[in-house]
Amino acid sequence: MMKVYGTTTSACTHKVLMVLAEKDQQAELVEVSVLEGHDKSPEHRQRQPFGEIPVLEDDGFLLYESRAIIRYLDQRLPGPALTPDDLQLRGLMEQWISIEQSYVSGPVWELVRGGPVYEIIRTSPAAPLLPPPPDQDAVAAARAALATPFDVADATLSRQQFLAGPEFSLAEVTWLPYLQYLVASNGADLIEARPNLARWWREISGRPTWLRVGKVLERPE
Repeated sequence: MMKVYGTTTSACTHKVLMVLAEKDQQAELVEVSVLEGHDKSPEHRQRQPFGEIPVLEDDGFLLYESRAIIRYLDQRLPGPALTPDDLQLRGLMEQWISIEQSYVSGPVWELVRGGPVYEIIRTSPAAPLLPPPPDQDAVAAARAALATPFDVADATLSRQQFLAGPEFSLAEVTWLPYLQYLVASNGADLIEARPNLARWWREISGRPTWLRVGKVLERPE
């Protein structure tokens, strides 16, 4: 059986678990606690030299970086395809994954660092590894930075059901964890202010697969 080294509350691990759920496939989740600093241990660095999670192990083959892992799993496993066959739609999927990585996840984590989730994390042994909470100016800048990608997504979603076209894809898989943590960090208004983005968010966050795997940190691990 495949192994996933990560945690049930890690946004990057969520992407991998979501693909497995969408494919109706199983993997053993090997807990590597970030709050206990286990991701920085010499043992884990043998799997992931940067000391991060998740890592996929597939019959001795190790792969890290969540976006690489989900692309691999989509091709590797049976079940519904999460990458469009149409070349142009596939290009759009990759575009939206890149938008998430370049313009969304960074500002979202700035807001998460200033919200209730990080108050939990700051009580953990990993607290010395964390940056200080953002000040009001940094929070305002992060909220402003999300306006353009959210506006562009809202306009796109006014014309189609999902980011890359008519089907749920890896683009949604990469956005889901960050928006989940944004909502948990007093940022839901940024989504709700945009009706098409809000409609899409309600739809994808209500998928039975996501309801199973999209767990936000609510208490120290």
